[in-house]
Amino acid sequence: MVTQPQVVASLDVVYPDSDGKPMADNTKQFRWIVVIEQNLEWLFEGNPEVFVAGDLLWYPVEGNNTLRIAPDALVVFGRPKGERGSYQQWCEDRIPPQVVFEILSPGNTPREMDRKLLFYNTYGVEEYYLYDPDRNRLEGWARSQEGLLDRIESIIGWVSPRLGVRFELEQELQLYRPDGTPFYSFAEINQMLVQERQRAEQERQRAEQSEQRAAEMEGLLQQYRDRFGALD
Repeated sequence: MVTQPQVVASLDVVYPDSDGKPMADNTKQFRWIVVIEQNLEWLFEGNPEVFVAGDLLWYPVEGNNTLRIAPDALVVFGRPKGERGSYQQWCEDRIPPQVVFEILSPGNTPREMDRKLLFYNTYGVEEYYLYDPDRNRLEGWARSQEGLLDRIESIIGWVSPRLGVRFELEQELQLYRPDGTPFYSFAEINQMLVQERQRAEQERQRAEQSEQRAAEMEGLLQQYRDRFGALD
C-alpha cells in the first residue's frame, strides 16, 4: 500500500515573524542597516504605495514556511505602508520586493551570500545591493532583459532605476537622493538639528536686540518731540 504524502492546508501553516537570528552581528553593520532603511523610509514617505522595511522575513511561496529570507532592507513598490509581522507575498498581490540591500558582516560566508543571490534571482528581485563596510566594497546586481540578476559592472556613480538613488564609494559608502541630498545617519541629523536650534536662538536674540534698539530710538524720538513741544 502506498501512502500518499499529506498536503497541509495553507490555513494551517504558521509563518513565524522571526528566524531567531540577530538583526546585526556588530555595531557597524547595525548602523548601516538603520541608515539605509530609515533614509529609504524618508525618501518615500510621501508615497503611500511604497513599503519599506528592515530585517523583515519574506515568504515568497504560500504553504512553505521554510522558504524565507530577511533582507537587511527591502523596498516594495505597489504595496501600501503599514505594520507587518512578515512579508507574505501571496497576501501582497504576489508582488515581490523589487529592491533589497544586504550589509555584509564577518559572520556571512561566501556560500551563504551565494544562496541569497540565488534566492533573490529566483523570486523576482529587480535590484540587489551588497555593501561590505569592513572592506568598503560595494557590489550590485540588476535584472537584465533576459530575466536574470546580472552584476552591475560600473557600480560607482550608478543610479538605481527604481529608487533614483546614486551610489558613490569614498571613505565609505555614500548614497544620494534624486535631488542630490545625501543619506544622513541619526548622529548627523541630530547635529544638524542642534545647529538649527542654535541658529534659531541666534535669530531670536538678534530679533530681541532689534526690538530693543527700535524701542530706544522711539524713546529718543519721543524725547525730541517733548523738547520741541516745550520750545513751542
